[in-house]
Amino acid sequence: MFAERSNQKEIMDDLTYVGEVVIQTLKELKIINKWLGGNKVTIKGFSKLLQNKKHQTLSVADLGCGGGDMLQEIAKWGRKKKYSFQLTGIDANEFIVQYARENTSRFKEIDFQSLNIFSNEFRNQQFDIITCTLFMHHFNNQELITMLRQLKDQAHKGIVINDLHRHWFAYYSIKWITQSFSKSSMVKNDAPISVLRGFRKADWLGILQKAGIKHYTITWKWAFRWMIVITCD
Repeated sequence: MFAERSNQKEIMDDLTYVGEVVIQTLKELKIINKWLGGNKVTIKGFSKLLQNKKHQTLSVADLGCGGGDMLQEIAKWGRKKKYSFQLTGIDANEFIVQYARENTSRFKEIDFQSLNIFSNEFRNQQFDIITCTLFMHHFNNQELITMLRQLKDQAHKGIVINDLHRHWFAYYSIKWITQSFSKSSMVKNDAPISVLRGFRKADWLGILQKAGIKHYTITWKWAFRWMIVITCD
């Protein structure tokens, strides 16, 4: 069950999904990530990538941005550290993008685009930093190899990946938590599947090698996450 990555699809993979169930899911995911401390992994990756860097204006793209919660955390961290960020959330679900705009309306440095990351419209854009929080597990290994080859040419400074460790404890824990407390059928279905679609270190090492990524660090973090920081410059 845990030996290899699952190919089982999540409800959220249906980009036409709209309505209250999606909004409830995004609200619950915000609470879960805050409670378990998962968002801090991306911020730690950001801090590692920018250590010893001069304060400057930086363009940042957050792929699979959902409700924009991670972008808000990056914006607050940037303000505290005196960075000037131009933040762009990318999500292929237009309904989610509209919700994210409302959810982050008080952050003027955040904007959104409804795009497929494999589209020419996105591929032709350049950013200083690209972040992927709980995004990569939605793709199979070959798609990830293709994606990383593309992203390393789009990111001037680096890429920060924060995604799930495929582990029996993480699976049964999130399954119990969501079945006990969630009001969203999507969260109850998708959360344990997400863990099964997550990664072990060997998975990442193989994917990064095949994508031609040479300059990176990979670190295990609490909440059963992998923090991968790829240096591009």
